[in-house]
Amino acid sequence: MAVAYRCDAPETAPVPVAVLLVVRESLRMPQPPFPPQVQELLAKPNPAVITTLRSDGQPVSVATWYVVEDGQILVNMDEGRKRLDYLRDDPRVSLTVLDAEDWYTHISVQGRVVRLEEDGGLAGIDRIARHYTGEPYSNRERKRFNAWIEIDRWHGWGATTNAPIPG
Repeated sequence: MAVAYRCDAPETAPVPVAVLLVVRESLRMPQPPFPPQVQELLAKPNPAVITTLRSDGQPVSVATWYVVEDGQILVNMDEGRKRLDYLRDDPRVSLTVLDAEDWYTHISVQGRVVRLEEDGGLAGIDRIARHYTGEPYSNRERKRFNAWIEIDRWHGWGATTNAPIPG
């Protein structure tokens, strides 16, 4: 189904290029480091959704657990997950973390997987599971893989709206 858009606004005087550049700069997504309210949100075991890209460019989003370590985001997946193949082909990802108490407040990060390694001994998934459940991960039957995401940029909404970073 095609959708048509129409604008009935009268033409206005051209906007000076300098004004457009200032507006564009103010709309850019911030880069790490994060302000305190974003760090606090990411430190909690909140619901999250990760998006990867299929080889044909189609985005695929799934719920995931995560933990922040040394400025990177660690996610973990079972050896049979298609997203593992997608990440091997294209490391670009987006991760949206929702405040469990107020889903209006969220942060979305864009970045790329900079390390993808087998989780021998399941230490990575155990760290993440303890973050969410307080217990080690219960399924010990299959291989798992750690993916470390380096954050390129982010945007927030609600209590994490792109606030200026102090200093």
